[in-house]
Amino acid sequence: MIADNIRGVKERIAKICAKAGRDPAQITIVAISKNRSADEVEEAIGAGITDVGENKLQEARLKADSRNLRAVRWHMVGHLQSNKVKDALNLFDLIHSVDSEELAQEIDKQAAKINKVQDILIQVNTSGEESKFGLRPAALNETFLVIKALKNVRIVGLMTIAPLVDDPEKVRLYFRRLKELRDKVINLRLTTYDLRLSMGMSDDFEVAIEEGADIVRIGRAIYD
Repeated sequence: MIADNIRGVKERIAKICAKAGRDPAQITIVAISKNRSADEVEEAIGAGITDVGENKLQEARLKADSRNLRAVRWHMVGHLQSNKVKDALNLFDLIHSVDSEELAQEIDKQAAKINKVQDILIQVNTSGEESKFGLRPAALNETFLVIKALKNVRIVGLMTIAPLVDDPEKVRLYFRRLKELRDKVINLRLTTYDLRLSMGMSDDFEVAIEEGADIVRIGRAIYD
């Protein structure tokens, strides 16, 4: 079933990319393993998944080690506490949820100790919901420059989490806003390279791709 679901997700991505004039090969599917067993994750990997996302460090570590699944790229997609940074750096290839200068500085400090340059995404709260982590959009440019100066952290893009709604069209605005913020960073020449956008989940990834998502975080559509 998981293999069929993955095939279906890829077909949907190909269809929406054709509509949007994009290359589906440029879209990274991160299979979210929250509340899923190591067996299920292993099955997804066997069906072609190369990127796995987890909300909690301990769960990711248990799954990766129990089935020797470290050959894939692991993504930290949940909120990361500063006291968990040291352990997170030993597993995660990409941290999606950097939402403060202080967290980035701790990542830089711990990464320097193991001679690693940690790839990160800056999380932006484009919806303004109090319940969500992330920078205020107005703070992005200044924070970007502070984090960019860190030697052992590399900003590779931006991330946002849209509100839960009954119609994906209702969250299009929040995805579009993240792309606009990314474009502004580039136009202001705060970076000399392109930035990827991590946005969109099982219920709304097609809208997210239309609005510029490069990374989609999909759980239920793969495992259920």
